[in-house]
Amino acid sequence: MTESTAVHVAVYDTLADWEIGYVTTAVNNDEFQREPGRYRVVTVGEAREPVTTKGGLRITPDCALDELEPAESAMLILPGADTWGTGGNATFAKAARSFLEQGVPVAAICGATFGLAVEGLLDDREHTSNDPGYLASSGYRGIDRYRPEPSVTDTSGTSPLITATGIAPIEFSRDIFNVLDLYEPAVLSAWFKLYRDQNSAGYFELMEHLEAVASA
Repeated sequence: MTESTAVHVAVYDTLADWEIGYVTTAVNNDEFQREPGRYRVVTVGEAREPVTTKGGLRITPDCALDELEPAESAMLILPGADTWGTGGNATFAKAARSFLEQGVPVAAICGATFGLAVEGLLDDREHTSNDPGYLASSGYRGIDRYRPEPSVTDTSGTSPLITATGIAPIEFSRDIFNVLDLYEPAVLSAWFKLYRDQNSAGYFELMEHLEAVASA
């Protein structure tokens, strides 16, 4: 079996647990995937020391930021955290620049979008965040490219950049799955119907997919 490609998830103190739960679960769960086992979640910290999330979970990073090579990654995901707004996690914003310049997608939600704005990564790309005024306080020059949407995928650069508001983890996850090509379109549509729309029809569509795969 071919070795899985890493989907790197940044971890730091006060990480907003709820913003990445759908993503990590889906990437590490082969069920419904177009190519089971294609990806695996790898957590990356500024160092290898444990961090504590907003919900009080202790996470020991799989690797440190200075060990990270964009060429060995499928995507860098940056969750929100209290520390983004006070100048923390700047090294992760710089890593995001390196990823994008080397053609590797980046996804940022909530406070992480503020960090990208400070780094200048949203000046020339369509994006969203918690509120335009929130990003404006960063001093960035991309306010005319702000879109009042739950999640936005910009494909104008060398690699896709996904940004989302902190209250849209499901839309954020959908856009990540789309860029990673994790699911077939019909499966992704059913997943979104179930979790975002809370429509049980999505569940039955997913079960039909599993039955079709099992009988193939």
